[in-house]
Amino acid sequence: MPYRRLPNTDSARLRALKAAYAKCDGIPPQEVPIKQSTLSELRQVYPEFEQAMINQMAAQQNQVSKNKGYAELYRKAKLYISHFVQVMNFAIMRGDLQPKARTFFGIDINDKRVPALQTEKEVLDWGERIMKGEPDRIANGGNPITNPTVAIVRVRYEQFLNAYRSQKSLQITTQRANEKISSLRSKVDTVILHIWDEVENSFEHLSSDEKRERAKDYGLIYYYRLNEKDEVVDENSFSEQNDILQEFMDNNNLAEQRFNVFSDTESHHDEEESTAKDLQYSFFFSNES
Repeated sequence: MPYRRLPNTDSARLRALKAAYAKCDGIPPQEVPIKQSTLSELRQVYPEFEQAMINQMAAQQNQVSKNKGYAELYRKAKLYISHFVQVMNFAIMRGDLQPKARTFFGIDINDKRVPALQTEKEVLDWGERIMKGEPDRIANGGNPITNPTVAIVRVRYEQFLNAYRSQKSLQITTQRANEKISSLRSKVDTVILHIWDEVENSFEHLSSDEKRERAKDYGLIYYYRLNEKDEVVDENSFSEQNDILQEFMDNNNLAEQRFNVFSDTESHHDEEESTAKDLQYSFFFSNES
């Protein structure tokens, strides 16, 4: 015997509300098989839930669409900041700069390491160090570091900073849209339960098969048990399984995009390493007084 199961995905919830709303709106009031109070709740919650899902999808798509450009700005900022520190260390190795030059950037005087810059926070931190440290170093009599200069690093850093702030704003918008959906689920589930109970009670006088067929028009979905696999099942009975997969993919799309922001930058790692030695011999400085 087929059994019904309440929707457990947002897409299935919306589809259940939409089916009931469309069916009740298309028949005379005296033929509506649900109570007026339930119908009023349906007319209130359906458009609200539908709009919340539209807003959620728009927020997610907007955030994902901006991630590609963001990844490139992140990569460039990381590259220029890393090269700036490398060039400074090369100049110190050649004797063109004094080791104390490192202290202007918050680096120990004998620390020759290049920052890993594996996170956005590290890029922001090191970008700020260079923006403050290089002018102070020059003001204290040091010769400007070039290739890249602090001005070029500033451009790349500020482009990334602006994109970072924009991404954070988009993340907040997406989070708020998700929270709105979450706040409506309990109410939506209650309305759907009332609709389904009242629809089935209204068709109680019919045979089991006919009752199910009539109830399906109002969004009810029936599932067959394992020992009933040989029976023909309405294609809608598989829709919720598809919804679960789709929502899982949608919810993980942003995480995957964020992961790509970092993995894309690592694809350039070998190239940067291979050019590091060349940088040592391609930049020249006057001796620092």
